[in-house]
Amino acid sequence: MDTPHLRPHPDHGSDPGNYEAPAEAEACVQELKSALSLHGITLPSLNVDLITFSGAYPPHLPGLVALGRCNLRTARLLTTVLRAAAAE
Repeated sequence: MDTPHLRPHPDHGSDPGNYEAPAEAEACVQELKSALSLHGITLPSLNVDLITFSGAYPPHLPGLVALGRCNLRTARLLTTVLRAAAAE
């Protein structure tokens, strides 16, 4: 059975490596959630932006991850963690 959302777009040629499947984006989101949780950070709206896999966007663009919204405490914590990592 051919699943449309996992087929390469005609403009990508026949190489399935030329596009990212929604499952790859979901795996990336899970990895990001896991990495953030190591620092006590939760982004409640962090998710795969499935609309980018709908075919409405140009085929050369990869799928998007929606980082979403967070409160000020979370934004400040994220800033602190990123600055500390950059200083290492």
